[in-house]
Amino acid sequence: MFKISSPPLSSPATKNLKSKKHFLILDGLRGVAALAVVIFHFMEWVYPDFSKNFIGHGFLAVDFFFCLSGFVIGYAYDDRIQKIGTWEFFKSRLIRLHPLIILGSVLGLLALLFDPFALDAQGYGTGRIILIFLCSIFLIPLPVMEDRAFNLFGLNAPSWSLFWEYVANIVYALVLYRLSRRYLLVVTLLAAIALGYVSYSAGNLLGGWTGENFWDGCARISYSFLMGLLIFRYNWVIKNQIGFIFLALLLSLAFVMPYFEMNWMIETAIVLFYFPLLISLGAGSSLSKRLKNFCKFSGDISYPLYMTHYAVIWMFGNYYTNYQPGETQTFLIISLGTIVLIGVAYVAMVAYDIPVRKYFNRKRK
Repeated sequence: MFKISSPPLSSPATKNLKSKKHFLILDGLRGVAALAVVIFHFMEWVYPDFSKNFIGHGFLAVDFFFCLSGFVIGYAYDDRIQKIGTWEFFKSRLIRLHPLIILGSVLGLLALLFDPFALDAQGYGTGRIILIFLCSIFLIPLPVMEDRAFNLFGLNAPSWSLFWEYVANIVYALVLYRLSRRYLLVVTLLAAIALGYVSYSAGNLLGGWTGENFWDGCARISYSFLMGLLIFRYNWVIKNQIGFIFLALLLSLAFVMPYFEMNWMIETAIVLFYFPLLISLGAGSSLSKRLKNFCKFSGDISYPLYMTHYAVIWMFGNYYTNYQPGETQTFLIISLGTIVLIGVAYVAMVAYDIPVRKYFNRKRK
């Protein structure tokens, strides 16, 4: 979902990507968005009223991911999916995405069973826990955990966006890559209307993660993924000298902006226009040499961080609810917790994700 560059080993689906340009600024922005998601998930326990949360729009980072994903998929596969075949495309996406889906589910299961701040597995029987875990690793929505607000994936909440990412990839391979730009534009306009309706009805664009607002997720990925494809196919890349730091600040503004009376309209405008503009600018901006390694690391760590952080978020939520720590203690916990989670994500990437993907790419070869 988040990776522009190809896996490191050659395979029928990856060897033609090696000569393609890597958009390092977009990699860096992806890392900024992933960090925003982590901080938002911490802070939503402290401020359930998002209007009082300094990063109350952090959930919009998912829409940025979706738009970036559409751009990346079009860039990486539009000119070669017919050559490699649909099945090779699916295998490539599974190898890229699924190892961390499984790891996130395992971490979520461990947090459920051994969370020192929660009741004993919240009263779930062994059979039910096994079913929830199996649905989590196979990415089958199962909103049955009442104490977790009926998340589609109670063990690892962020998996809801990966479910829709898979749906978008399937639709791309079967339909979208064949569509002309004209028809793609029409479909994107229809998706924009659907997104506006969802936002107006709910008062925000937060939905998609629970059974109650399941189809909101469809509207969110439909527009943003299609818009990302349009940016690539129409070459809406804006050449500029803005650079990574200023673009990162512009992206962060979308997450920390205050709540407005017409909140649904502002969030819709951010997703419809602002995020696509940032991707167009990021794809066309120049990057100073001293920031290249940082942007590469930021992009590399973004997906592992996104998929491994929520087990700790559940434990923090139970701790905060039961003990109500003061502001200073909460600040220290969240600050240190974010740093630790980045470290955990790095270990997961180096010791698990990269080796597993290398193994399966060797098997494909």
